[in-house]
Amino acid sequence: MKNYKNLKHNYMSQFKVSEKGFYGKFGGAFIPEMLYPNVEELRTQYLSIIAEPSFQEEYMYLLEQYVGRPTPLYFAKRLSEKYNTKIYLKREDLCHTGAHKVNNTVGQIILAKRLGKTRIIAETGAGQHGVATATVCALMGMECIVYMGEVDIERQAPNVARMKMLGAEVRPATSGSKTLKDATNEAIRDWINNPIDTFYIIGSVVGPHPYPDMVAKFQSIISKEIKSQLLTQEGTEYPNYVIACVGGGSNAAGAFYEFLDDTQVGLIAVEAAGHGVDSGESAATSVLGKIGIIHGSRTLLMQTEDGQITEPYSISAGLDYPGVGPLHAHLNDTGRAEFIAITDEDAMNSGLEISKMEGIIPAIETAHAFAVLDKKQFKPTDIVVINLSGRGDKDLNTYINYFGF
Repeated sequence: MKNYKNLKHNYMSQFKVSEKGFYGKFGGAFIPEMLYPNVEELRTQYLSIIAEPSFQEEYMYLLEQYVGRPTPLYFAKRLSEKYNTKIYLKREDLCHTGAHKVNNTVGQIILAKRLGKTRIIAETGAGQHGVATATVCALMGMECIVYMGEVDIERQAPNVARMKMLGAEVRPATSGSKTLKDATNEAIRDWINNPIDTFYIIGSVVGPHPYPDMVAKFQSIISKEIKSQLLTQEGTEYPNYVIACVGGGSNAAGAFYEFLDDTQVGLIAVEAAGHGVDSGESAATSVLGKIGIIHGSRTLLMQTEDGQITEPYSISAGLDYPGVGPLHAHLNDTGRAEFIAITDEDAMNSGLEISKMEGIIPAIETAHAFAVLDKKQFKPTDIVVINLSGRGDKDLNTYINYFGF
């Protein structure tokens, strides 16, 4: 039970979840009565299950032998020279499936198995979480249904093909903006209708408690590795800055997690400004959002005066979510993290620059994080870690259409 006590000790942190599932004023579980048994089963058991030595052993074995962890912390020499600072890239793009998402799906599939579930559902925007979910379902021999917006199905065709090859059924969401928000709505409806045998693997630090905390814990492997790798390479566990893109915010939560209480480490969360924060076509929740409830959580949410959700926009399918996870809403509210909004144009140009300068084609989501290098001045002695959350294979068509290759 020692590990379990340590997990509970996190309630003492100002920036980690409270015992009631809140980060400051954000979080909670605002759910229909029909979902209560599903969420309550998870809430009452997840901490004790993931603290079991046998769970940790299986989880770490799969992260090492299947996912390919630890991922490198790569010193980007040419970028560092250009921006006159020390830039390290946490290479989550080298994970099996090409992004950080699999860290979480491996953890949740083991949890689902231990809860006796046989059917898995998921939502996906960019498709990376869908691929990661389909991957672990294939690994464990479990039925997999992935909900995806019709618009995203079209712009992320390679990932749709991957999911189908892995044995998943991809169901289109045809309402609303036909993107991530609508796919999440469809997945929640499915869960309400299939409460006994079905486990919902949420892909980000969103949704009702305990999902934001659970996903953050599974992704915290990223910042644990950053600390140990920096100690080896720089003689300190603490960078001056950690930069990560934020839609719902799972890769940022993972990169920030071990540094949340270390205020000497600057946290920079990068959102999608789309065509501009004031253009009416944006997903910059920290600027445009007001407190509201979406998908079972009280958080910052883009909405009209009468509380209707505003459709977000980003060239990146993984960042066009109208809200942000409650942890990030709290980090923004307290000033613990600096939020920067990056336009489509700046993100695309940054993605191209990284490709040419470091030989790494980043996911467009990740390209938003790199664009901060042109927006913020760093000191020559600063250690700047950018979480390279995913590779750009899935976005090649978008890059091709944008630049006319």
